[in-house]
Amino acid sequence: MAVKLRLRRMGKKRQPYYKLVAADSRSPRDGKFLEAVGIYNPMTQPHQLEISEEAAIKWLQNGAQPTDTVKSLLSQKGIMLKYDLLKRGLAPEAIEAEVASWQKLKETAAANKTAKKAKKKSKGTEGA
Repeated sequence: MAVKLRLRRMGKKRQPYYKLVAADSRSPRDGKFLEAVGIYNPMTQPHQLEISEEAAIKWLQNGAQPTDTVKSLLSQKGIMLKYDLLKRGLAPEAIEAEVASWQKLKETAAANKTAKKAKKKSKGTEGA
C-alpha cells in the first residue's frame, strides 16, 4: 500500500480548510485516511498551519510520499529539514541546533520583508 501525505478538503463552499492526512494513494481526496497529521487554513491572514511534528516524521520515515503542496507546507514548518537531518544520522542536539538556527534565519528574513514593505508603503504615501 503506497501511503501519501496529502491535503483533505473540508469546509463550506468557497471557504476551504484542509486536514493534512496520511492516506492510501488509491483512496479519493476526501475519502478514508489512516491518520490526521495537521490542519491548514489558507483563508486566515496569516495562514493557519498546525502540524504534529512527530506524526509527520513518523510517516515520512515509514515511506509516505508527501504531495508537492504538503512538502512545501512541511518545509515552511522546518519538518522536512529535521527529517533530512534525521536521515543523515546526526545527533539530536545537533539537529535541534540546526533547526533553531534555521528558524532564527527565517524570522530575520520575515522581519526584513515586513520592514521593506513598510518602507515602500511610506515612500508611496509621501509622493501623494
